[in-house]
Amino acid sequence: MRILAIETSCDDTAVALLEATPTEEGTSFRVLGNSAFSQVALHQEYGGVFPTVAKREHARNLVPMLVAALTQGEMLESDTSTLPDLGDIFAREPELESAFNAFITTTKKPAIDAIAVTHGPGLAPALWVGVNFANALARVWNIPIVPINHMEGHMLAGLIDAKDKHEMHLATPTLPLLGLLISGGHTELVLMKEWLSYELIGKTRDDAVGEAFDKVARMLGLPYPGGPEISKLADAGRSNGGENPFTLPRPMITEDSCNFSWSGLKTSVLYLLKKQPHLSEEEREKLAEEFEDAVVEVLWKKTARAITQTDARMLALGGGVSANRQIRKVFTEKMAEEFPERLLSIPPAYLTTDNAVMIAIAGYYRMARGEVATTTTANANLVLAKA
Repeated sequence: MRILAIETSCDDTAVALLEATPTEEGTSFRVLGNSAFSQVALHQEYGGVFPTVAKREHARNLVPMLVAALTQGEMLESDTSTLPDLGDIFAREPELESAFNAFITTTKKPAIDAIAVTHGPGLAPALWVGVNFANALARVWNIPIVPINHMEGHMLAGLIDAKDKHEMHLATPTLPLLGLLISGGHTELVLMKEWLSYELIGKTRDDAVGEAFDKVARMLGLPYPGGPEISKLADAGRSNGGENPFTLPRPMITEDSCNFSWSGLKTSVLYLLKKQPHLSEEEREKLAEEFEDAVVEVLWKKTARAITQTDARMLALGGGVSANRQIRKVFTEKMAEEFPERLLSIPPAYLTTDNAVMIAIAGYYRMARGEVATTTTANANLVLAKA
């Protein structure tokens, strides 16, 4: 089965083309094409993602990313056809409509079985560009759409065993499976007792963990996105050794729940910097180290509590923050020490960020269950699991 996937939930315009093959142990995926355009440089001046800019850049880059993915997969062939009636699909994206029309009337329909598209959660203006693009392609090529929850993409990416960026395998997971989904917009503990059925075990009460990283990075004068910059400073602090002069709180770490809160930790950094506005470089490194240590300790304690309460046999990490080196290191060590009989799955770093490969993988499994449509809509507030 060949699936074309489109991801525009935030500030990455991504298109991927995957071929899925069932195996005795699970499913093998071959990445035939994978292209993405990152808008990070465009949003740095705002210190975060600016929705109207994200929408504009998606409209500009979807057709080029599609062409690149089809070219990589050797599935881009020229043809001449009459433009069908697309109604008002592109009413809000005239620039995308122009590029789409030029592409679709000169390109032969590729041999694909479905189009998987992220329809939520995310930024509404960004989501709608990708959804409308998928709706138009599905109408012209007369193939089904598979609407995908962005967070399910991250969940399944956390289970991938990747030989390289082109050959991947997802083995039938050991259930119940606990997922820790951590990103710029989410901090969730999700339980899967049955395949593709989710229960919310814990979530943040305020900021997402990635949002906390970005805000603290801004306080320290670091560029957006802040997570990697905080980690660089923290790594330098650990390398230099010595006692850390800073102590930050571990929010809700002793509370008997699996929920999180990051606003207090962020505020503690703010108050500290107001008292000590002129930190040396060594002090900045130690503060970043203490902040990252606090985050990782809370993440692990809450996750360990969830494993115990749910008797999960496997833990999977997913989302952009799961690329953090200290999180990967601590979780690997702690799982071996405290839950040696349980399995741990952490995706390769390139599958932790927003990407279309994970959307295609989720699309395969949803299509296999017959969950297809002729059209779809965006839902910025879509949830993966309920308590």
